[in-house]
Amino acid sequence: MTAAAASAASRRRGLSGHCVPACAGRDDNAPRMETRPPMLTLAQALDALLAGAQPIAESERVDTLQANGRVLAQPVASTLDVPPADNTSMDGYALRCADVPMPGARLRVAQRIPAGHVGVPLEAGTAARIFTGGLIPPGADAVVMQEQCQADGDFVVVNHAPGPGEWIRRAGEDIMAGAVILPAGSRLTPQALGLAASVGQAQVEVVRRPRVAVFFTGDELAMPGEPLKPGAIYNSNRFTLRGLLENLGCEVTDFGIVPDTLDATRDTLRRAAQGHDLILTSGGVSVGEEDHIKPAVQAEGRLDLWQIAIKPGKPLAFGHVSRGAAGTADAASVADSAAFLGLPGNPVSSFVTFLLFVRPFLLRMQGVTDVAPRRMPMRADFDLTKFDRRNEFLRVKINEGGGLDLFPNQSSGVLTSTVWGDGLVDNPPNQPIRRGDIVSFLPFANLVA
Repeated sequence: MTAAAASAASRRRGLSGHCVPACAGRDDNAPRMETRPPMLTLAQALDALLAGAQPIAESERVDTLQANGRVLAQPVASTLDVPPADNTSMDGYALRCADVPMPGARLRVAQRIPAGHVGVPLEAGTAARIFTGGLIPPGADAVVMQEQCQADGDFVVVNHAPGPGEWIRRAGEDIMAGAVILPAGSRLTPQALGLAASVGQAQVEVVRRPRVAVFFTGDELAMPGEPLKPGAIYNSNRFTLRGLLENLGCEVTDFGIVPDTLDATRDTLRRAAQGHDLILTSGGVSVGEEDHIKPAVQAEGRLDLWQIAIKPGKPLAFGHVSRGAAGTADAASVADSAAFLGLPGNPVSSFVTFLLFVRPFLLRMQGVTDVAPRRMPMRADFDLTKFDRRNEFLRVKINEGGGLDLFPNQSSGVLTSTVWGDGLVDNPPNQPIRRGDIVSFLPFANLVA
């Protein structure tokens, strides 16, 4: 390519490097409109974010009773069969099928076996009174439930001819010895704790809790209990974000409300980077004169400021803040820096972007692989005719008919919608919704715990 051709090609590109059409006879000295890069989709932004999540390497051994919500650093394997021996799943009578060829057989009750007791071998022509969880005595090959039997002194009349194995839980039918029952990277639920306990695990190895520093920018912010000055608002995001972080098991350091100055923001970032895995902020991620997050993070590390095609919550900042000298958090020193996530300041935007981005980021840092929110197909009991070019997340509530009602005001400042609602409808760009349509529903119950 000649120098003149290269110059012409460069003039046809905006700041982002995207090609723009050349205009015949255009005056190259005239002002040109620079093309902005297209907004990222939710999937693109989340992929980029998760690729930057540095795993937490440290782990600790904790009592299983204290491990709710923690993430396993090592798999849990069973050292025994569950159940450990054949037992009955019903109260009734253990017997030999051969002794009851037809209903009405009369057998002598030779022994009684409650749960936790061991019987003796069953003689032919006898039965054992047995209770749920009781071990099947040698020789017995079925259990007949007590509702199908009639006690008669030391005998029992069996009114059902059983088949082999009836009402018997076999040894190891739930878990075989040596089987991995909970893989590494599992986030422990109450039922998972019960499963670990069922194989005798008194302790489990879990990933260290994420250490998160939070602070909030804005001279207009005040705390509940303080008088509101003209133009001031109460800092609701501090309460929402801290609660969400605590629900995820994070150790939270709160640096409070930071004055709207570049020096104060940089100082707080430097202090927050020490000893923390993530720095989380809300507000100040735009490009106004009082928005100091962007230049402060750039001075103390590196920053990507993304425009994401979602509503609410378009601006999202992601980067790293150095734990050493200012400006050293480059690609080679990410391990020596704290990750940074800057959320928008509007309360619903902050809430929604936490659920969509911060939550999966923190889970991935702990080694969880499947961090995508669970979606449910549900019926919309509303019309949405005024749709958006962005991917909308609509606040909705489950009604008595099993459908979804739409909160009437979807503004990003209406925090009441997040308390009224049961979750979000993930509505694609430019997509109208008609009453009766099946939509993708994300329950809050799966996102805030």
